[in-house]
Formats: sequence, C-alpha cells, structure tokens
Amino acid sequence: MGVKPDRAVKIGLLGLGTVGSGVVKILNTHRAELEERSGCHLVLHSVADQDLTRPREGLDLRSLPLVGDAGRVLDDPAIQIVIELVGGLEPGRTFILRALQSGKHVVTANKALLAHYGAELFEEARRRGVMFGFEAAVAGGIPLIRSIKEGLAANRILAVHGIVNGTSNYILTKMTDEGREFAEVLKEAQAKGYAEADPTLDVEGLDSAHKLQILATLAFRTSVDLKDIHTEGITTVTRQDIAYAAELGYRIKLLAIAKASDGELEIRVHPTMIPATSPLAAVSGVFNAVFITGDAVGDLMFYGRGAGQMPTASAVWSDVLEIARSLAHGASAHSVELPSVAGRPLPLRPMEEIRCPHYLRVMALDRPGVLAQVSGILGKHNISIASLIQKGRAAAEAVPVVMMIHTARERDMRQALAAIDKLSVVAGKTVSIRVEGGDL
Repeated sequence: MGVKPDRAVKIGLLGLGTVGSGVVKILNTHRAELEERSGCHLVLHSVADQDLTRPREGLDLRSLPLVGDAGRVLDDPAIQIVIELVGGLEPGRTFILRALQSGKHVVTANKALLAHYGAELFEEARRRGVMFGFEAAVAGGIPLIRSIKEGLAANRILAVHGIVNGTSNYILTKMTDEGREFAEVLKEAQAKGYAEADPTLDVEGLDSAHKLQILATLAFRTSVDLKDIHTEGITTVTRQDIAYAAELGYRIKLLAIAKASDGELEIRVHPTMIPATSPLAAVSGVFNAVFITGDAVGDLMFYGRGAGQMPTASAVWSDVLEIARSLAHGASAHSVELPSVAGRPLPLRPMEEIRCPHYLRVMALDRPGVLAQVSGILGKHNISIASLIQKGRAAAEAVPVVMMIHTARERDMRQALAAIDKLSVVAGKTVSIRVEGGDL
C-alpha cells in the first residue's frame, strides 16, 4: 500500500503520561512503516497535557506541538482522530463525547470509562457516523478486541476465561513460587512499580471486572452492567491454601469468567483453582492471558503483556492505523464495528444459581464426630465430597480439613458454609475457593 502524497490524517493526543509518551515514541521510531500501512501521512497535530514541563524519558518536548488545554484539541476542526489517554471517568467521558459530537474519530485505552459508560459512547459514535477504537482498553498489547470482533465473527462464543490483571497475577505467582504471604508480596510489588500505592482496583478484582465487562459485551453481544458482575479479589488468599492447591494438582489464579450455558450468561471475577496442567496455570508474573472457546474454532489462548507503556501504545496505534486507513481510502464508518446487543441477548444468570466445584478448608477441632457433622451439613444442602484430606492432629487446637467438593449450586454452598461456621467445633471462617476445569 503506497502513501498518498496528498493525503494527511491529523491526530490530536489528550494526555502525555506513560502511555501517551509511548504513542509518540512509536510514531517517532516507526513513522515510515506506520504511514505505509495506513496509506497516508500521519501528523501529530496537537498534544494536550496539564503539565508541559515535566521531562518525559525518551522525548524532546520542544519538538512536540504541546498545548495546555484539551479544548484546543477537541475544538480544532483540522484534527480528525483524537486519542484519549487521560484516564479516569471524568474528564475522559466529557472529552470523548465532545470529540464524537464534533465528528472526530476516537481511540481510547480507558477501560474503566468504557465499563461504566461504553453503551452511551458507542451510541454517540453510531449517531455521528464516526469510528471508535478501544483495542488498548483490555489486555494491553494483546490484539484481543479485534480478534473477537473480526477474527471470531463467524463463531458463537461459548466461554471466556481470563487472567487480565498483571498486578494480581504477579502477587499470586510470587506467593506460589516462594511460599510468601499476600501482604509481604504486595509491598514488594509496590516497591517495583507493579502495584499502585492504592492497589484496591487491582487486588480487589475491580480492574478485572472492568475488562470482563468489555469482553463479555463484545463476545456475547449482551449488555452487562458492571454491578451485575460478581467480583472478589485476592486479599484473602493465603499461602496455606496455595500450598494445598498445589498438593491437589491445582493453581490459584484471579480469573475473569464469562460463559454461556443453558441459554444464560454467567459472569464473575474471583480467585479460582484451575488444574496445574491448564495453559492458564502457566501464565506467571505480570503477563495476561485470555482463553476463548468458540463453537466453530474451538479453544484459543491469547497471551502477552497486559500493561506497560509500549505494549499499550502498540494497541493504540493498531486502532489509529485502522481509522487512518479508512480515511485515506474514503471508507465510511459502519455500526457493525462497534459493540451491539443481539436481537435476543442472553439473560444474566444470578450468582446464586451458578454451579461449580469448590475447594473448602475447614479449621476443625480434632474430635470424634466432627467430620460427620460437617459432611452432614453438606449433604443436607445437596453437596457431595469428592475427596478429603485432614492435616495433622492436635488435641486442643484446630486442624485444617481440606475437601474438594463436586459441582454444587452457589446458594446451597453459601447456606452450608454459614451452618458449618456456626458449629462449636469449627474455629474461624471456612475458606471456599471455586474451581474451574478438572473432573469434579
């Protein structure tokens, strides 16, 4: 594809932070290839940021068309594509709406914004007949969004299982490999810059829920509200349970799960035990992976760096090039390129009705009849034990009783656990971890 000598696409960048700086670096180093692939000259017309003096490593700020007001970008009729990398819900939402309403095409990496306001923004883009790219919003540099939208368009997606938060995966990997506790590894992750000073979004599963909301909306063409995604984090995972999981042939990962079954969609984020032989079990450190099952293609796994300056900037450019290519060749925006709800969308299955196997660790006094009491409660709630391990013996102290539970309904499991924890021979809250995969 040759570059049209008379065709230039003008780009405005909002936010010169970590990812924004990466976007500029890629343009500086790969301009020839980018312009050949888009078929036009790519002009970085304006870069808006509140801080115009702070040094950005690898960039010469004097060479950039810097402005201190986002309005200078949004109101400039010459700019055709706006890249929004400000982050947060506001002013990001307002900036994108202004850009769309001005007839500008938009590219964003703002996952939280899309999870909260995606439907509104997509509808505005359709109304204005403009293109809206968000490849960088999920799993960093992994080309996941476009694969689902285009590469798997002939499939009915059956299931999505993903490790989509690098911070949590780094912590769980360290806990697994080195036998350390959560709090200790979190401090190390913060010191290395893998975790924020306030890590809540990552370790409580909220970041994963944002990404899952976007993935599920695309994959299942069903409108999913963030509040309907059952979300648990990894703060209560202990090295003790990680060790027992390994002994049983499992690994514990924070999984984002969406799957269609019996005409309904179940969607959840929580610590999950998966077989050690699963491809997802081998995903370590800050890496991300998403395992997708389609009815025609079968199983696929997408793996790579889910965050970071250059991987995310790479994903931003994939969208910019697609839009620039369309502009260079006079193609129009099509609503099919944006997420849409199917004519008969899948209803969401309530969390209480979801069925899956479980791992349980009951801290029980080592006395005759204790196991009978626990198993009796489980049986009363239609829950059966697949295997059981009792660790150690102690006359006065509680000892762990580890059980693998056959597939059970969530409501039954919650009621059974509440009853077990009320037993006088049980010390402390019973640990329950859901299981995916395996033969339970």
